[in-house]
Amino acid sequence: VQLQASGGGEVQAGASMTLSCAASGLAFNNHVMGWFRQVPGKEREFVAAINWNGANKYFSDSVKGRFTISRDNEKRTAYLQMNSLKAEDTAVYYCVADPSPAIVTKRSAMYWGKGTQVTVSS
Repeated sequence: VQLQASGGGEVQAGASMTLSCAASGLAFNNHVMGWFRQVPGKEREFVAAINWNGANKYFSDSVKGRFTISRDNEKRTAYLQMNSLKAEDTAVYYCVADPSPAIVTKRSAMYWGKGTQVTVSS
C-alpha cells in the first residue's frame, strides 16, 4: 500500500492550499480516507476524514469551517482543501487510509503516507 501526499509548501497566513493523496495497492473505494498532522514535540492530531462515497465527512474543531475533505474514487485520490490558513496549521500532514471507521472512532489508521510539510508564515 502506498499513500503519496503532495501539495505541501509554504504560504502566508490567510492563504489557501490543497493537499492531494494518491493511493495505490488497496481497494480505494472500500477505505475511509483521512488526514492527520503533527508538529515536532507534540502529539499527532486528527484533522479530517471522509467515508467511502464522500457522504460523511469529519473534521477536528480546530479546522472545522476552514478545511474541506473530498475524494475522487476513479482517480484513487483524496484531497484536503485548506482555507484561511493560520500559523498554527503549520505541521507535517499525513494521509491515512483504513478499511474500518477507526480513523474517526479511534483516531488511528491502518495505512500511513510519508507526510508533506505545510508551513504557514504570519
